[in-house]
Amino acid sequence: MQLRMILSHKSFLWILLFINIFGTVYGYDWYMWQLEITEPKFWIFVPDSPTATLFFCFAIIGWLMKRHFKLMEALALITLVKYGIWAVAMNFLTLVETGSIGWVGWMLIGSHLAMALQGVLYLPNYRFTGWHIAIAAIWTLHNDIIDYVFGQMPIYHDLMKYSPQIGYFTFWMSIVCIGIAIWSLRSRHASLKLDRS
Repeated sequence: MQLRMILSHKSFLWILLFINIFGTVYGYDWYMWQLEITEPKFWIFVPDSPTATLFFCFAIIGWLMKRHFKLMEALALITLVKYGIWAVAMNFLTLVETGSIGWVGWMLIGSHLAMALQGVLYLPNYRFTGWHIAIAAIWTLHNDIIDYVFGQMPIYHDLMKYSPQIGYFTFWMSIVCIGIAIWSLRSRHASLKLDRS
């Protein structure tokens, strides 16, 4: 209960918003070199993690305004958990493959683990509906197609030989994260029914 109060406190939300804005800007800058070698029509699908934190920024802004940007909330939950865990897995796979990832790799593991964690910690805040989940699911699975059919996935040079396996893992990560959103919605509905009875 105390954690819930801290997470929902306006001061904490402002701090979280600034952290996510910084992470979003840093993330887009991180992908700049890949965007330079990417066709413009694919640009929106390349920087996955910073786009996930951008969705979350909009969700936080909504909460600060005592509103719910429901589509942003659905997109934030699904993509924060998906790309947070995905990046952690890719960096650990790089560690296994090369024997070292340096301080940058460990920083990426920590920051992306925090991404996934914040997506889950704010489950009680989300007010998205089934339609919002459906739209977010289409976005997420379409992004997988662009990444692994059209070859626009984030480039990890040491892991490119595993692209088919990574694509398969990524698809099921999408399914699991969409499932989390559905579970969250059903749990909220079940809780409301209990409150009314």
